[in-house]
Amino acid sequence: MAMPQDLHLRSHADEDLSHQLHHPLDEPIAEDHRKHPSPAVQKAKRVASLDIFRGLTVALMVLVDGAGGEWPVIGHAPWDGCNLADFVMPFFLFIVGMAIPLSLKRMPSRAMAVRRVAIRTLKLLFWGLLLQGGYSHAPDDLSYGVDMKRIRWCGILQRIALTYLVVALMEIFTKRARPEDQLPVRFSIFRLYYLQWLLGVCILVIYLSLIYGMYVPDWEFRVHYTDSPDFGKVFTVACGTRGKLDQPCNAVGYVDRQVLGINHMYQHPAWRRSKACTENSPHEGPFKKDAPSWCQAPFEPEGLLSSFSAILSTIIGVHCGHVLVHLKAHLDRLKHWVGMGLALLLIGFILHFTNAIPLNKQLYSFSYVCVTAGAAAIVFSTFYFLVDIVGIRSFFLPFEWIGMNAMLVYVMAAAGIFEGFFNGWFYESPNNTLVYWVRKHIFIKLWHSTRVGILLYVIFAQILFWAIIAGVLHGLGIYWKL
Repeated sequence: MAMPQDLHLRSHADEDLSHQLHHPLDEPIAEDHRKHPSPAVQKAKRVASLDIFRGLTVALMVLVDGAGGEWPVIGHAPWDGCNLADFVMPFFLFIVGMAIPLSLKRMPSRAMAVRRVAIRTLKLLFWGLLLQGGYSHAPDDLSYGVDMKRIRWCGILQRIALTYLVVALMEIFTKRARPEDQLPVRFSIFRLYYLQWLLGVCILVIYLSLIYGMYVPDWEFRVHYTDSPDFGKVFTVACGTRGKLDQPCNAVGYVDRQVLGINHMYQHPAWRRSKACTENSPHEGPFKKDAPSWCQAPFEPEGLLSSFSAILSTIIGVHCGHVLVHLKAHLDRLKHWVGMGLALLLIGFILHFTNAIPLNKQLYSFSYVCVTAGAAAIVFSTFYFLVDIVGIRSFFLPFEWIGMNAMLVYVMAAAGIFEGFFNGWFYESPNNTLVYWVRKHIFIKLWHSTRVGILLYVIFAQILFWAIIAGVLHGLGIYWKL
């Protein structure tokens, strides 16, 4: 699950934003500001909690990707429900949204802001296709390359690119308030950015209309797993319905099959671990003899309709960024973030536990948006209180270092590029490499447990290792920017 550019949208916000540039996006910077910038403009104070939150999210991604197979409780839920891994993507989108107002407020003109957004979007799409489109087979497969008939068009960075593009353009063309504007009434910030909330409502209405109103016909697929006894066979999945939120007959999958093409979707969906598919659920395992045919079908977890709904997570993040820009007192900020986070959690849990709209990451359901965005607001508020107010910062330095070089850690650790490089240097067998030796002899054998050994390997040999590397690079002033 890129990481975000905002992976590299930095949170250069001042404690007192009243000293920021006094201009909207569509006006040029005044001459006196260029010649005599204020001290705040010369050296903006970072919001360390946002870097730490970003770093924690990248670390969680590395953790669930590396150890989720052995620890299903932290891996993606097979369908309905929400495990630790299911918080990673919406946390990224929330962080992307929150950083947008902090980044774009320094743009001297709309044209320059649009150009910056477009370039970063293209960069995210490029890296997304390269890392998750099928070209890279790291870390275990030493080959590379992808059949264009089967390239995967969607992925983590592609979803981030889409939501970033839409919400950043929304911010550019709807923003009228200046950073120094202070709002006298608590809810004035909602009225000030009402157009953005109106866009969010429109997205929600369109998403719900499509997911509940679109007719899903029967569909067929060919099994491409060479290890499957059904390899090469074509199966037909009976649907002929509308409004279903189950695995085979939902509108999210139908839209992706029609637009992307079934061969360009993710071939190993989490639903393969469903109880309907395997006795080992929620672990991977052989399919049941009476498992439905759709267990072997592809499904795109970062597909088009679900990514459309994911824009809502970024819009909520943008709102929290506006709070940071316009509200000056720490207590006012915290009350707004925590109050909104608790309200979103309440709405999401009510929708889920009344069976109105279940929590579902694969569909990016509205209850899932509420619960994960609410959790993001609460987690960020906690970091903001501990780090930016109380001053407990050194304890979280590893996460802060990762957060300041998030793209590097994502590519090297989460996408497996660094391990793939070392796996290319083997002795007699591709399974006899330095990476395999360290994992087996230092972690698994030492603890006499594959599950515990892999978990500790991911924590120390991946997350902590890259935190140290990121810290060294931070000391040298080296960052991977998009």
